[in-house]
Amino acid sequence: MDARVSPCYFNHPQRVYLVTPDAELLSLLEGLWWPGCMEFSLFSRASEALEQLFGNPPDLLLTDQRLPDMTGAQLANLVKGENVYRQLPVILCLDHEDMEYPWDWNDVEVDDFLFRPFFPAEARDRINLTLLRALRALDANPLSKLPGNTSILQRTQDLVDRGERFALGYVDLDHFKSFNDKYGFSRGDEVLMMTARLIVNTVRDMVRDKRELSFVGHVGGDDFVFIVAEFRAEDICRRVIATFDSLVRGFYDQEDRKTGGIVSTDRRGNVQKFPFMAVSIAVVMNRGGKLRHAGEAASIAAALKKKAKSDEKSCYVIDQRKE
Repeated sequence: MDARVSPCYFNHPQRVYLVTPDAELLSLLEGLWWPGCMEFSLFSRASEALEQLFGNPPDLLLTDQRLPDMTGAQLANLVKGENVYRQLPVILCLDHEDMEYPWDWNDVEVDDFLFRPFFPAEARDRINLTLLRALRALDANPLSKLPGNTSILQRTQDLVDRGERFALGYVDLDHFKSFNDKYGFSRGDEVLMMTARLIVNTVRDMVRDKRELSFVGHVGGDDFVFIVAEFRAEDICRRVIATFDSLVRGFYDQEDRKTGGIVSTDRRGNVQKFPFMAVSIAVVMNRGGKLRHAGEAASIAAALKKKAKSDEKSCYVIDQRKE
């Protein structure tokens, strides 16, 4: 196979709308990926692409600047002007003559550009990078910027498919809702950011060898995940718990620190006391190819977390089932 041909980095075919009067460009691009990786739809006019795009949006819009009915920049701005399509990545194809005058890139809503004459390897790599960057941006948790649920599932499934031995830790905050209800979302977000930094820093500090398995993700809300080698898991759990417990009381007002938690009265006049937030960690071990798919790990972790949460204090539970 030609060395210019790229392997496929995506778990489903990427649909690309190619808007250009240059039919030869389609032939060039189609030969740069393994079969089934990219699906190109060719349009010679911007209006034709728009008719299809708003009803059936692609994964990428690749447009020439020079089109018969509008410029590629105008097409990009029309698409990005619709909020629901704002995250759609757009690459603009330019001739060097188009750059004779400086562009105000604040007014041109594209994610990358390519120059004629096209170099196949560069075109392939910049298209790959644009698509991967868009996937990462969409998946990243908006608060912590950590990889989100899609990345977590893909990473777990990849390890399962390769039969790797690993420890998958699910980190959950206890009594977070009562804290959020009293102190508000802004203060709650501070706790979540502290927790995210704590997990990231703990894993980074304990996994010095870059070749060793390490991954941290944010499922959402107060749920986090870390993936490490089996022998690292227990030490990481202990350090996360110790550091969390040493920091969390600082997020409470002095009055609540004195009383040992939050005291509130519900609508029926019943007094309720909620202890300080704690962290529960459920660790699933993949030994000897025990796991068959990523969802199985989540099911095992749910049962382990229930056991961990039965303790008011921070604790961890490790899956002890044999291979």
